[in-house]
Amino acid sequence: MPVAEPALPPHIAEAPREPRDARGRLVLALGEVTGHAHAVVGPGQLLSEPGPFGPLLLHLPDGGRVVHEEHAAIPLPKGWYRVVRQREYVPGSVRLVAD
Repeated sequence: MPVAEPALPPHIAEAPREPRDARGRLVLALGEVTGHAHAVVGPGQLLSEPGPFGPLLLHLPDGGRVVHEEHAAIPLPKGWYRVVRQREYVPGSVRLVAD
């Protein structure tokens, strides 16, 4: 018997959905230098939480794959994932690490 997914808290249930790119992928991180992307293919949705470094929430009801032009695909089982971009400290600020 399938297990029902828990109800999402209101601030997440109402979070904006990130659009798919022109290739139909959910982009987790876009390479600023090469233009390559860590992206997810397959059914699902990507929600963004508020804040300058707001994590992304990835829902894969049937599982999916993280793909990138420079390495093999990474399979993901179905479920919810929190996508947190790596950050670095530079004197006076914090910024996302460039891919």
